[in-house]
Amino acid sequence: MASENGIHTTTSIEECLKFGADFAVVAVNKGDIAAISRQWLERGLPVLCETPAGLNLADLKAAARLQKQGLKLMCAEQYMYFPYFSSVIRLADKGILGAPYNITLSAVHDYHAASLIRRILGKTEEPFKIYGRAYKFSVTETADRYNKFFDGRQAVKERVRLTVEYADGKAGFYDFCSVQYRSEIRSNYINIQGPKGEISNNTVSYIDKDFISRRKELVFGENNSKISFGDEILYESPFGALLADDEKAIAQVMVNMAEYTKGGSDGGNLKAALIDSFYSIKMKEALETGKEVCGNPKLIFEE
Repeated sequence: MASENGIHTTTSIEECLKFGADFAVVAVNKGDIAAISRQWLERGLPVLCETPAGLNLADLKAAARLQKQGLKLMCAEQYMYFPYFSSVIRLADKGILGAPYNITLSAVHDYHAASLIRRILGKTEEPFKIYGRAYKFSVTETADRYNKFFDGRQAVKERVRLTVEYADGKAGFYDFCSVQYRSEIRSNYINIQGPKGEISNNTVSYIDKDFISRRKELVFGENNSKISFGDEILYESPFGALLADDEKAIAQVMVNMAEYTKGGSDGGNLKAALIDSFYSIKMKEALETGKEVCGNPKLIFEE
């Protein structure tokens, strides 16, 4: 790292602490995130940790206790800050669809999906039930994180379909296969419905104030640096047009963390991340047991 990037690099925690950093970013194996985050927090340094915030209820409860003790911990859940997702969240919040009552999401996995589903349906600590199953299908691979493929290689991939239901009748429909993140022959899909309309990918269908049905497309600027709906700007990047969507979102998370360390609020970040991780735990349980599973996020915050 030091030779390739020309930056000071160390494996010593004590040396890191001497630099007087604003906060530590913990980006390690999922199974170690909780323990490593505590290690830095106990040394007095605020922490921005990778997702998920924990892999079991004990880790989630421990993180909640740390924040109660006044230690500053945030989780880098970034998808709500993606230009597109930020735009549809804002549009749904405006009430153009009425109150959204269901969402079909085939774009991101596990806790990331839980974050978007809950945010759009307006759910926090409400109990839920979840059920579904996994399927296996063969797909031609076109790319992975590092390479593109042109040899026609195929692999069997798991596609997961889950339904999340709430007592008030609202529902989230989760559909995801890991190849979606990079495949050139698999697309993402989102559909949000309310009593007055729906958002289906980039198309918004709705009833206007005169009860006339309308249909408009979202308009995208260069590299998604701006997204508009009619004359209204739903998203405008504070970081310019050069960054990829993921980098724009991560940059916003870093800005939020910096403000938190300077005395601002975490905006409910950690609580939301703990609940998202709890959903992910229950998603896994539903798939492993093949049964309907009930979850109550309030368990995280009980002593």
